Amino acid sequence: MVLIPKQFTVMRNGVEDQRGFTMVELIAVMVIVGIISAIAAPKFMSADAFKSHGFRDQIISTLRYAQKAAIAQHRYVCATFTSSNVVLTYGSTSSCTSGTLTGPSGPYSLTTPSSSISLTATVSPLIFDDIGRPNAGDSITVTNATVITIEAETGYVH
Repeated sequence: MVLIPKQFTVMRNGVEDQRGFTMVELIAVMVIVGIISAIAAPKFMSADAFKSHGFRDQIISTLRYAQKAAIAQHRYVCATFTSSNVVLTYGSTSSCTSGTLTGPSGPYSLTTPSSSISLTATVSPLIFDDIGRPNAGDSITVTNATVITIEAETGYVH
């Protein structure tokens, strides 16, 4: 038989009920667990993983912008990849020698956010023609992130 202190036991209609935790106690525990997890969680995760996934998303946006710019301006747009950056250029032919493509905030160029993040592209430069088709299907790998795929026929970037 378990002995329960009298203060935790309530009798109702001859049946013994036990009380649980109060709302204040539950909220206090949730706040403490939240504070501990906010402090401890970043220690278990690498910042480079977040940076590489964010950089991957920037590359996808850049390549989609390049394709849309090629269609809208009816000219060739080239995306040149190195291990640490992506540069967009344009031209009236597939050589893309007319200049650097500019976006709303200046020349369109991306650089890796960390020295431990690198790019690997099978086709460089990737050329979008005047109707948005790429010169070849491609896959681009960003360190610690998933692969970016460019469809050969449509130029869809995902």
